[in-house]
Amino acid sequence: MNGTKNLARDGELRIFDDQTCSPSLVGGLRQQSVYLSTANILLSLTAFLGNSVILVALHKESCLHPPSKLLYRCLATTDLLVGLLCQPLHAAYWMSVSYEHWNLCRFAYDTFSVSAYALCSVSLLTMTAISVDRLLALLLGLRYRELVTLKRTYILVATFWVLSGFTALSYLLDHRIATWFGILVIPSCLSISLVSYTKIFRTLIHHQAQVQDHVQQQPNQPNALNMAQYRKAVYSAVWVQLALVVCYVPFSIVETVIALSKTYSSHLVINWGLAIALIYYNSTLNPFIYYWRIREVRRAVKQTIRRALHF
Repeated sequence: MNGTKNLARDGELRIFDDQTCSPSLVGGLRQQSVYLSTANILLSLTAFLGNSVILVALHKESCLHPPSKLLYRCLATTDLLVGLLCQPLHAAYWMSVSYEHWNLCRFAYDTFSVSAYALCSVSLLTMTAISVDRLLALLLGLRYRELVTLKRTYILVATFWVLSGFTALSYLLDHRIATWFGILVIPSCLSISLVSYTKIFRTLIHHQAQVQDHVQQQPNQPNALNMAQYRKAVYSAVWVQLALVVCYVPFSIVETVIALSKTYSSHLVINWGLAIALIYYNSTLNPFIYYWRIREVRRAVKQTIRRALHF
C-alpha cells in the first residue's frame, strides 16, 4: 500500500477528497489510523479543557481593551469548538478507516471537513485581525480607542464567521473551491500578519532611542508606561502568531502538493493526516501561550482554578 496509486477513472483524475475513504488508497493504513485517532482524542480533551478555562478567565478579566479581548475570546471559542467537534470527528474518520466502515468513513470525513474549514478559517482570520489591531494601536495613537470600537469589532468577527461558513458550505458543493480557498487564504493571511508585525517592529526600533531617553528622564510618565504595555501586548500576539504559522504552514504545503499531484499515495495520506493533526494541536497550544504571555489572563486563570478547587 506504500506505492503510488493511479486514481484515474474514465480517463479523468478523481480529486483527493473523493479517495479519502477508498479501500484502494487507505485500506492498508490500519495501524497508522489507530495512532492518528488516539492523538486526535487526546488533543481534543486538552483543547476543550484549556480553552474552557481561558474563556472563563477572559470573561472575568476587565483590564484588557474590550475589542482586543473580543478577538482573543473569538480565537479561544474556535479553539474550543475544534476540540469539541473537529477532533472527535477526525478521530472517528480514522477509526472508520481502521475498521473499514466506509459509509461511516464518508460521513465522518465530510462532517469534520466542513467544521474544520469553518472553524480554522475563523481562527486564521481572527489572528490576522489581531496583528492588524496591534498595528492600528501603534499608528492611530490616541485615536485608536475612538476608531477601534467594540461594536465594529463585533461586526468584523460576525463577518469572519459568515465568510468561513460559506467556505465550509462550498466544500459540499465542490471540494476544489474549499481546497483553493485554503491554498490562497492561508498565505494571504500570513502575509498580512507578517507585514503588520514587520511595520510594528520597524517603528518600535526607529523610536527606541527616544523612548529610552524619555523613560530615563521621566520614568513615571504615562506614555512610557503605555509603550511598555504595548510591547508586551505585541510580543504576546507574536507568540500566538508564530504558533499558528508553525501549525498551519505544513498543511498549506500538503494541500498544494495534493492540488498539483496527478497521483496519490498512502504516504501522502499520512502526511495529510499529520498536517491536520498539527493544525488541531494549535488549539491546545494557544491556551498555554495566553497563560504564559498575558499577565491579566494568567491572574484570572489562577483565580478561576483556585475557586474551582475550593468549591
